[in-house]
Amino acid sequence: MVAAIRVHKLGGPEVLTYEDAEVGPPGPGQIRIKQHACGINYIDTYYRTGLYPAPSLPFIPGNEAGGDVVAVGEGVKDLKVGDRVAYVVTLGGYTAERLLPANRVVKLPDAISYEQAAGMMLKGMTARYLLRRTFKVEKGTTLLLHAAAGGVGLIASQWANHLGATVIGTVGSKEKAALAKAHGCQHTILYREEDFVARVKEITSGKLCDVVYDGIGKTTFPASLDCLRPLGMFVSFGNASGPIEAFNPSILQQKGSLFMTRPTLVHYIASREDMLTSANDLFGVVTSGAVKIPVNQKYPLKDAVKAHRDLESRATTGSSILIP
Repeated sequence: MVAAIRVHKLGGPEVLTYEDAEVGPPGPGQIRIKQHACGINYIDTYYRTGLYPAPSLPFIPGNEAGGDVVAVGEGVKDLKVGDRVAYVVTLGGYTAERLLPANRVVKLPDAISYEQAAGMMLKGMTARYLLRRTFKVEKGTTLLLHAAAGGVGLIASQWANHLGATVIGTVGSKEKAALAKAHGCQHTILYREEDFVARVKEITSGKLCDVVYDGIGKTTFPASLDCLRPLGMFVSFGNASGPIEAFNPSILQQKGSLFMTRPTLVHYIASREDMLTSANDLFGVVTSGAVKIPVNQKYPLKDAVKAHRDLESRATTGSSILIP
């Protein structure tokens, strides 16, 4: 038996239950890993509340972690006991040990710690697809990034800056503004005190942005569209404030023949080849020092309730992890 967090009924953070879980030996094509750090992400709250349906109840939340291979099932050739590994896999992450399909795990470079891995696999590969595939950011791109001091935000700000973009970030406090600026945002907007559309117009001298990356959702829409130049791209990749409600797509035409997409990481790393390309690109910018992974909150596994409360109250910055 190993320690784990389970959800037996949908609801608020209080439904996260600390209990024992049984983990058997790995089957064909599987590995068993001992986890040293488990990532916490906003998507975990979506499963906990039922916004995203889990396959069944009860379930173990969590989508990323870093650890060591402790057992290998039949037919697994690329991994052995003792290998340092990390992953992004839907659900099952909040636990001390678990089984995984070997083909969804990547080897961790020696230069990257388990805690960094838990703080960056989902968020870093999200930043990677947003900046390199959904909209290809390059030198001269001007972008708006909501929640620039959050987990994805601090990674994406650094990476976009590294690519030569002008990065404008919205943040909730002066402390978060300072953090975002230290991680690649050239301009920050205090969304609680300032009209972010007016500030974007001011910062860009009326030229507006090529792309808006929005993980907030309900409260930043449709104002985010007014930050885009004609033919600009609105990328809605999360809904921390609630989902965007149904709207008439003619609004996209009225505001400049805009493009809109609602991507998610699972489709960008569906094949092993895409997953490895994404992970290796992420490992490359981190090991080079171009992107640092700020793990700013660490909680014992048993304190998952507090971790979720902190996350949902916007009290956190950068990445948060659980330590089994």
